Amino acid sequence: MSNIKLFRHPLSGHSHRVELLLSLLNINAEIIDVDLMTGAQKSPDFLKKNPNGQVPALQDGESFFSDSNAILVYLATKYDAARRWLPENAEHASEVQKFLTTAAGAIAFGPAAARLVTLFGAGLDADFAINTAKNVLTNLNGHLAGREWLATDHATIADVANYAYIAVAPEGNVSLNDYPDVGAWLKRIEALPGFVAMTNSPVGLAA
Repeated sequence: MSNIKLFRHPLSGHSHRVELLLSLLNINAEIIDVDLMTGAQKSPDFLKKNPNGQVPALQDGESFFSDSNAILVYLATKYDAARRWLPENAEHASEVQKFLTTAAGAIAFGPAAARLVTLFGAGLDADFAINTAKNVLTNLNGHLAGREWLATDHATIADVANYAYIAVAPEGNVSLNDYPDVGAWLKRIEALPGFVAMTNSPVGLAA
């Protein structure tokens, strides 16, 4: 049995980014689904793993980690000896952090929020979420023009953190048709050795 356990929900993009990096790093983790519909994430047992009562949570030995981007930093620092996924170079590390902030900000309030409305009936402002999504996708499409990856000349956790909610943006009524460079970037991620798709969500949605 693996020493690492990922507590996730299969439709959670935050969970998927951790699951994706585990796979890209070839880490054999035990995947444990948490039933959000029954409130399992608020149970006393789960709150010991993540006091915020949210997925994902990661257990490595006796230690627990929460916040998907923080987990990416942990895994990339501890398990990637080459430090490709989180470069030590100060300029590159700064670029990675910038896009982790994008994932936690505009992506969360844009495509991720729009998807929460359509898939889960969340009481959020759908128009605001869709407009936020269009703005960030326009910016990312411009950034990706003439380059392959978000932060450096190779894939990093910046790409991992932003992938899922952009890939499934059409599930929140956010079309990707107007963002060809974003679509090409999604396909490059999906071609990485070890890529895994989000459960029940199609890949290649930009096509």
